[in-house]
Amino acid sequence: MISMIMVLNQKGDIMISRQYRDDVGRAAADSFRLQVVAAKETGTEAPVKRIENCSFLYTRHLNMYFVALSRSNVNPALVFEYLFQLIRILKAYLGEDFDENAMRNNMTLIYELMDETMDFGYPQNCSVDVLRLYINLGNVRPQDEPEPSQLTSQITGAIDWRREGIRHKKNEVYIDVLESVNLLLSSNGNVLRNEVTGGVQMNAKLTGMPECKFGLNDKLVIDKEKEDRKPGVEIDDCTFHRCVRLGKFEADRTITFIPPDGEFELMRYRVTDNINLPFRIIPAVQEEQGMTKVSINLKVIANFSDQLYATHVVLKVPVPKNTAKAKIKHSFGRAKYEPEQQAIVWRVKRFAGKAECHINAEVDLMPTVRPKPWSRPPINVEFQVPMFTASGVHVRFLRVYDKSGYHTNRWVRYITKAGNYQIRI
Repeated sequence: MISMIMVLNQKGDIMISRQYRDDVGRAAADSFRLQVVAAKETGTEAPVKRIENCSFLYTRHLNMYFVALSRSNVNPALVFEYLFQLIRILKAYLGEDFDENAMRNNMTLIYELMDETMDFGYPQNCSVDVLRLYINLGNVRPQDEPEPSQLTSQITGAIDWRREGIRHKKNEVYIDVLESVNLLLSSNGNVLRNEVTGGVQMNAKLTGMPECKFGLNDKLVIDKEKEDRKPGVEIDDCTFHRCVRLGKFEADRTITFIPPDGEFELMRYRVTDNINLPFRIIPAVQEEQGMTKVSINLKVIANFSDQLYATHVVLKVPVPKNTAKAKIKHSFGRAKYEPEQQAIVWRVKRFAGKAECHINAEVDLMPTVRPKPWSRPPINVEFQVPMFTASGVHVRFLRVYDKSGYHTNRWVRYITKAGNYQIRI
């Protein structure tokens, strides 16, 4: 497994190193400094380097290198996951933008964290909440310190993401379903790429150790139950937070879990069929002979309900590089030619559902010595639509089971925004 963890500065000097096995020494840092740091390979080459029968796997945070060394046939995914978790833990203790000075001022803390998160080259407990129970920088009051028996079960137990004895005056769960729509339309109107990537963010403020059961309008579940008349959504693939019991999901597609306290991402998913596009854009671009003018006509239609509205709508319509000026007419919003973006940018703060907007632009071009054909980059669209999901995914239920049987308030919010939303012209 992992033989050594090193943290190097931008010059390649070792700031911190922790040796877990004796088959690699600090001299290996010289090889890494010469062949990776001095060669400026980061960002251009793969973050895995084999030097003198030793594997170097590394990632960067600001101007520091976090490097894992191993002489065995180690699993790269596991090593990189540990490095990312180590950086996440240091961010929780030292701040989001911790630098070289912060590392040098907290050497004792960092060595203690490295000892607790790895044992003999095998990653161990990387939960920030559990680590804070017994590595606390002296900020925890004596009455807040857990009992030794509770601490032992917390470290070695199966549920290390939640401690016992949590109390809240109000038991509430906030659910955010966030989706990004990715679209690429050809100039003929054919769909070249169309998918939705989404995630379910939760903020759980629940007392005790509750078990939650979460349900979406998954097509496989609805077809099995035959209760809901509305058709379900075919979810292509999904990934879950480690609190979800994957065995139950694979058996009957139910999402059962004991939630961490506070904010976390419950799941991610992807949908590629039956996507309801928020905006339909019909472009018409005409170049006059001699390349002296370009006429642009756009029709933008909002496909979502008239009870909803989109916010922060931005359309970037590309124009030739030799554009001199542009006369623009539009229904509402603000539009102007922005030379630095080589585009006509149209902005609308609030776009009502089922509304239509027309944009007409006459673009005057400067004469050039060597005229080149215009490459016609695609139109880029940005938007955000609250309480709307392009995939059709919605939360059917969230049930909370606890011994005390307390009442739980549930709040659900949907937001759809543009990912790579492009229309070729």
